[in-house]
Amino acid sequence: MTKAYAQHGDAAGTFLGHPKGLFVLFFAEMWERFSYYGMRALLIFYLTKHWLFSDGESGVIYGAYTALVYITPVLGGYLADRWLGQRKAVLYGAVLLTFGHFMMGFEGDGGQDPTSLNIFWLALAFIIVGSGFLKANISVIVGQLYPRTDVRRDGAYTIFYMGINLGAALGSLLCGYLGEVYGWAYGFGAAGFGMLLGLIVFVVFKPLLLGRGEPENPALLDEKKFGLKFEWVLYLVGLVAVGVCWWLVQNQALVGTLLGVAGAILIAYVIGTAVIKLPSEDRDRIFAAMFLIMGSILFWALFEQAGSSLNLFTDRYVDRGGVPASVFQSVNAIYIVLLAPLFAGLWTWLGRRNMEPSAPVKFGFAMLQLGLGFFVLKWGAEAVGMGNATPVLFIFLIYLLHTMGELCLSPVGLSAMNRLAPAHMASLIMGTWFFASATGNFAAGLIASATGSEKASGEGAGKALVLDVYQTIGLWAIGFGVLVIVVSPLIKKLMHLDTLRDADGLAGEKEIGEAQAAGVHPEAKGA
Repeated sequence: MTKAYAQHGDAAGTFLGHPKGLFVLFFAEMWERFSYYGMRALLIFYLTKHWLFSDGESGVIYGAYTALVYITPVLGGYLADRWLGQRKAVLYGAVLLTFGHFMMGFEGDGGQDPTSLNIFWLALAFIIVGSGFLKANISVIVGQLYPRTDVRRDGAYTIFYMGINLGAALGSLLCGYLGEVYGWAYGFGAAGFGMLLGLIVFVVFKPLLLGRGEPENPALLDEKKFGLKFEWVLYLVGLVAVGVCWWLVQNQALVGTLLGVAGAILIAYVIGTAVIKLPSEDRDRIFAAMFLIMGSILFWALFEQAGSSLNLFTDRYVDRGGVPASVFQSVNAIYIVLLAPLFAGLWTWLGRRNMEPSAPVKFGFAMLQLGLGFFVLKWGAEAVGMGNATPVLFIFLIYLLHTMGELCLSPVGLSAMNRLAPAHMASLIMGTWFFASATGNFAAGLIASATGSEKASGEGAGKALVLDVYQTIGLWAIGFGVLVIVVSPLIKKLMHLDTLRDADGLAGEKEIGEAQAAGVHPEAKGA
């Protein structure tokens, strides 16, 4: 245990070997994910059955929406890094999300009524921007609770990820059931109450965060800019972003253009900063992080079929025994709740024996399991005949394989981003990680659109079209997984894990040169 951790990490005691602040973030994120995934379980059906969009249109809208959810953390991360601090950014994001989820409860008369649709687009925009302020920054606060070399970090992120998926499971089950059985407003309203609970948890238990994630320069936030406190100017920037997202989510093709242009600029900025400003080992770590980020794009493009094409496949072609299709969105999350402790324990057990696979190898395993999942569903559907309903067992199997892949990639990726990034770039690199998720989600929407069964004549042809697409993307996943494992020794070498040090104390202090940079109260420095 480092001196910095002894001074700061144990100040409020620990629970299950981790700082109590981790569990505050766990529960706040759990309720945020309850609301997000509760809404997500219903969204593709809301688009096709209530607003009467075609399968293809719904897939692209779904992809644009989820892409924007992962683009906005770049804005939220930048504002938090530069001025606002992670805690205030998370709080503001939670307020926007609460507004958005309650607005989703206004369903109007359905069809293509312009007024009701505009309210729907605005609700999505509030959720998009709220997620942008919350997602990257709450993950960064998790990282600030631990030294960079702490062997518990992967385990901590996996526990945090378990909280995400506990909320996702409960949200999909409750909101999905209420929405499909009793009415859309009931499902979306339940999501709104879940988000409100997350906001309350984060506010009430703030002291257990021990000052992590506070603004670098609190006095600057009180200064007047344009006749307002600078802090309120930053919040107005968030509202302007809501207006921009309201427009973008209705113009999905522009989202693809934005991803291409902004992605190129972001990658060039990160790599340029690494080459010009960082010492050689930090530069290499950024290159390793960028490799993992680029690899995650393909993973999310294929994995995120779950909420769109796989959700529709379950509704139309699977023997569900009368259970609403949206409820099956909880299966992935339930598997994570069950398996996350096992994976967390496995990584820690292997790590203490110097046997833990490197992050790139884990990424390769993730891709292999992802591809195998698509093949299992295709084999199962073909085994019973294309004219017969697919047994629900194969839905459980594809989610099992995809979940194990996700546990090899997502919590490990979150931990790797925080570990590999210099502390003064932590939120930017985390935002870039989520930007890659945005690109993957938009690509997922395009893939889902390609599976639209209205492009084929008859139910059997529609089912065959989906399965043909799944076979193709399964092959891509397996091929890329093999490639990642082959090059993993080179990527591990770039990570320079043997020279990571915690001499900085808490992340951010030396890099920015101010005692409060990492949210440490100055009076506690000499404790």
